[in-house]
Amino acid sequence: MQKVIEPNPKPVRLFFFWAGIIATIAYRIIVVLNFYSPLWVKIAWYIGTIGFILYFWHRYIVAKKRADLVKNYGLVEAIKKIKMDPKKKLALDYLVKTSLTSKSRWNSAIIFFLSVAALILGIVLDLRVFC
Repeated sequence: MQKVIEPNPKPVRLFFFWAGIIATIAYRIIVVLNFYSPLWVKIAWYIGTIGFILYFWHRYIVAKKRADLVKNYGLVEAIKKIKMDPKKKLALDYLVKTSLTSKSRWNSAIIFFLSVAALILGIVLDLRVFC
């Protein structure tokens, strides 16, 4: 029996969506916080960095899952056999092929790893200052 392919539950998707939004706002607000308090700059930076770690890890997983589905189910070849309106077929072919060739998952992976490295470095540097 084949496993049913389902998206993550809506609350999970919303969690990652809001993590990305909050992270983006936190990074952008640093410009204003620089005029007020170094402590608030650090808080915003940590919130933004942790949010980007969560968001871009999730984006990588989603993009990889899509590419794996296309590959594992032979969807590129399957589209060639489908009889449908040529414009719709071309659009579907584009969507399926680009899920395999898109560099978005690698972009997400790089941002994820650089954010983890930045978080670790930030913690180490902050601990050196406080210790």
